[in-house]
Amino acid sequence: MRHVVIIAGGSGTRLWPMSRTDRPKQLLPLVSGRSLLELAVRRGEALVEAERVHICAGESMRAAVLDARLADAAQYISEPEGRDTCAAIALSAAVLARRDPDAVFGVLTADHLIDPLDRFARLFDLGFSLVEDDPQRAVVFAIAATHAATGYGYIEQGKIIDGFTPACRVVSFTEKPDVERARQFIESGRYGWNSGMFVFSARGFLDALARHQPDIAAGITRIGSAWTTPQQADVLASVYPTLPRVSVDHGIMEPLSREPGGKVGAVPMDVNWLDIGSWPALAQTLDRDGQGNRINARLASLDSRSITAIADDPTHTIAVVGCEDLIIVRTADATLVVHASQAEKVKAIAAMVERRLQ
Repeated sequence: MRHVVIIAGGSGTRLWPMSRTDRPKQLLPLVSGRSLLELAVRRGEALVEAERVHICAGESMRAAVLDARLADAAQYISEPEGRDTCAAIALSAAVLARRDPDAVFGVLTADHLIDPLDRFARLFDLGFSLVEDDPQRAVVFAIAATHAATGYGYIEQGKIIDGFTPACRVVSFTEKPDVERARQFIESGRYGWNSGMFVFSARGFLDALARHQPDIAAGITRIGSAWTTPQQADVLASVYPTLPRVSVDHGIMEPLSREPGGKVGAVPMDVNWLDIGSWPALAQTLDRDGQGNRINARLASLDSRSITAIADDPTHTIAVVGCEDLIIVRTADATLVVHASQAEKVKAIAAMVERRLQ
């Protein structure tokens, strides 16, 4: 049976000061008053019945997710702490395998904006079909690359898989190339951006985990064996934090793509896709005014242009004189001012602030 798992971990510190440990970005009403997690759940419901949409996230988010009615208790797969995406997907696979030995599951994240939804759903259906055809196959979705971005991973796409056009075999993965190499990728026409969305069978993923990440597999086997028993909470709490931190791309997808037989497929996804991982990315969801300013606040702008102004209080005024290409984010207890070209350093300044408050 088909399922969806939404990976909603991560601290979201690149969206500091709005995103904090106690109010992560996934739950903030950042897009037209709706949270990224709510939008991800609605995408999942376009693929499978609502009761088969699961959320894998930290225990600290459980109460907020349940209160918002984005999932019920049985659909919430809790991580005692974040151990990166390989462990999160492995835990989800083990839980689903206990409930449904034939489970095939799509992996979504709570970071994306995607439209049109019907096109997304049709292409994801192809991904499900590929894994149902061969449960040992893994599928990744390759976003049509529009420019030489250096912040995304790239997927090299090979021959079409017979009977599943336009799905193709994955030749290689490249993580965040420099701009010259990214430009070469775009010009070749063979590469797409790695969306971070996947389809696996629960059993196929656990088999691959045993081959390529045996330490994670051993811990997940212990957790899976204890699931639904009186020891579930204790085993999860004691074992999960010991699992190695590794991304699913490095830990599973890359080694699978090098195995004989080409067991990794890619479905090209020609949709509007935006990864909301930074303030410049979120700014793209806001309308521009005549000076190129993107505003989610009261902005008074004099001799300024290309300003992104965001405030958690819609009555708060941000006044700017003689500035260009700034991002200004105001909350009740902190204000961020950063040049748009330096936005990747927000994570570092957030950590600095946190250290000074300790």
